[in-house]
Amino acid sequence: MLAERVEARLAEAGASAESRSAAVRAMLHASRLGIDSHGVRLTEHYCRMLGGGRLNKAPQLGVDKRGAGSAMVDGDDGLGHYAAYRAVDVGMELAREAGVGAVGVRRSSHYGAAGAYALAGAEQGFVTFATTNTDSMVALFDGAEKFHGTNPLAFAAPVPDSQPWLLDMATSSIPLNRVLLHRSLDKELPQGVAATPEGEPTRDPFAADMLLPLGGVDYGYKGAGLAGVATLFSALLTGTTLDPEFIPMYGGEDISSPRNMGHFVLVIDPDKFAGRAVFAAAITGYLASLRASAVRAGGKVMAPGDREWDVLERRRAEGIPLDPDTIRFLGL
Repeated sequence: MLAERVEARLAEAGASAESRSAAVRAMLHASRLGIDSHGVRLTEHYCRMLGGGRLNKAPQLGVDKRGAGSAMVDGDDGLGHYAAYRAVDVGMELAREAGVGAVGVRRSSHYGAAGAYALAGAEQGFVTFATTNTDSMVALFDGAEKFHGTNPLAFAAPVPDSQPWLLDMATSSIPLNRVLLHRSLDKELPQGVAATPEGEPTRDPFAADMLLPLGGVDYGYKGAGLAGVATLFSALLTGTTLDPEFIPMYGGEDISSPRNMGHFVLVIDPDKFAGRAVFAAAITGYLASLRASAVRAGGKVMAPGDREWDVLERRRAEGIPLDPDTIRFLGL
């Protein structure tokens, strides 16, 4: 029922069948795996941008093959999920021939959780990396103004007879949508993840004006550097918008101008390296060793993705929790 309600609202906003199908797929991925900040709660935002003209309701995607293992996808200013999934498909086609498929995306828009696209490749047997840069909302290390976006890095790999290995992380301490979710729930933020306009750390979601980079006050240089990696691949290689130059995703008056967002995916075929059988045995052994590693008292060792797959099973049984604003908008 939830997927049908999300698709119905996007259809009412005029999104084409292909683009809204991709958006529903990506948002449900996030909601099912517990990434609520990038899940179905974004439906209202996307509908508003479709109505305002920022998003092309019926984008015609273009693909320009630039080399044996590289290509560019033109998102035609539509929903970013549509362009990103197409980039993964193109990357897999290239990787089957060249071993790797590196695909940049231009003229796109916000695409939700980067892990949705890394997972799409892994589910077809490919090691996959996906990233995007976003509008400035994260301070630099020791900085007192917004510079990078939350700039996620997502990696996924196939695992025989199991869910894929999956790492999907923002390079900020938390994503901005988490702040908005905490505002909706009137809930305090964790320590060391956000700051006031003066750059002072705060737990008040209503006082938070910017995010802190991964590592927080003491080790944020690591997150700030990784945010630059996302910008390198997503904006510099694709010739798209730099973080400080974006029209803000939220809060601005302009909802009619496209944002020319860039994304990047790298798809790798294990058959073209040591071989699929060798890789399958290696990742199976690696994960078995990782999960068998000694733990401190009260601790639990988990591989990337283990938490998400646990949440998936729980939500399959109990349903997906929704915040009040999303319940209102979807009419549930």
